[in-house]
This record gives sequence, structure tokens and C-alpha cells, in this order.
Amino acid sequence: MPNRNLANRDLTEPSLKRMPLETAQREIRLAAHSAAMAAGEDGYIDPVNSMFVLTAKSLAEKGFCCDSGCRHCPFED
Repeated sequence: MPNRNLANRDLTEPSLKRMPLETAQREIRLAAHSAAMAAGEDGYIDPVNSMFVLTAKSLAEKGFCCDSGCRHCPFED
């Protein structure tokens, strides 16, 4: 059964399994994520690799982890 419990962390903080502290240009990526969440957008274009990334808020609204390895999965501990 898919995980339906949100991780015990703020939605602005990704799981260290999905985005370790040594991730290239981590702060720039987190700023883009925070800006998208503040604007109510479902995702953002990663400023480093130009890929579309879903926000933790949009993933949380699904209600479960889809096991796709999403960077901002709110269900991953």
C-alpha cells in the first residue's frame, strides 16, 4: 500500500535521501522550489538542468507517494 503519511518535516525541506546536502547548487534549487510553492505553482523549472520538478505541496495534494523518486516527495523520510 502506498505511503499516505507526510514526513515529519516542513514541505520546503526535501528528504536528504532525495536531495543530499552535497547536491550541486542545492540552495539555488531550493530557492526555485520555495518560489514556486509561494506562487501556488505545481512545479518549477530546475535552474541547473532545466527539468520540470513538482513541488512538495502539489505532491502532498495527491495524498500518497507514487514511488517515482520525486525530489520533493513529502512522504519520504
